[in-house]
Amino acid sequence: MRHNRKGKVLGRTKAPREALMRSLATSFVVYEKIKTTKAKAKFLKPIVEKLITLGKTDTLHNRRKAMEYLYTDGAVKKVFEVLGPRFKERKGGYTRVVKLSPRVNDAAEMAILEVVEK
Repeated sequence: MRHNRKGKVLGRTKAPREALMRSLATSFVVYEKIKTTKAKAKFLKPIVEKLITLGKTDTLHNRRKAMEYLYTDGAVKKVFEVLGPRFKERKGGYTRVVKLSPRVNDAAEMAILEVVEK
């Protein structure tokens, strides 16, 4: 039985939600900081942490796994040449979610997802 197995939907169907997460992850890797809604930041955090963990060991298989998810080759390169070596000694917890004041337009809860060590 699959009781209580539904994850976050973010008001989208599967394909648009995956495209949104891929684009947010690519932007996060490039800029190391992203301002978005709190729900999207919490949903994106484990995805980005897994990508950084992949970047800690630079193998062809890990590069191809990252290329499957990230949109640009520059982002993949940054994961393996900048972010991976930076967190080589850290076991996990590479990112943090910092809550901000609500958005003026629709009062959505906003947050910044950023890298822990700069």
